[in-house]
Amino acid sequence: MFALRRAAIKAAPLAARSTVRPFSVLGARFSAVGQPAESTMGPGGKAGEVPTDLEQATGLERLELLAKLQGKELFDMEPLNMTHIGTPKNPIVVQSHDPIRFVGCTGFPAESHDVIWINLDKSHEHDRCPECGSVFEMDFVGTEDEHHH
Repeated sequence: MFALRRAAIKAAPLAARSTVRPFSVLGARFSAVGQPAESTMGPGGKAGEVPTDLEQATGLERLELLAKLQGKELFDMEPLNMTHIGTPKNPIVVQSHDPIRFVGCTGFPAESHDVIWINLDKSHEHDRCPECGSVFEMDFVGTEDEHHH
């Protein structure tokens, strides 16, 4: 099945192939660092009542709900725009609030191979896809004392 899919993708003209990744790679757009405990912990339900999602949500789930109430998206759900294959001199830069980030690579042009999950680490200079060789580099935008778990 995958061999047929790969053959069909390779046979498609380059102009018809999409250069947009089907996966999002950026975590939270807003940092929870410095937020008071009340913003990450809901008040809970009142005695004898069933709490709402907002009352019982905690952590990132609560921050996401609060952002949606303000008309914003906490997480970047847009696909990564792949305009080139990453090289050590010109890598695909991925922003992250966490020191470790998983990225799904489908090759260049997009979907030229099955999804391979790559573990990006801020301590690495860059990380490479074992299938297509595309190089990814993490742009760490978080802080060292930030803990989401």
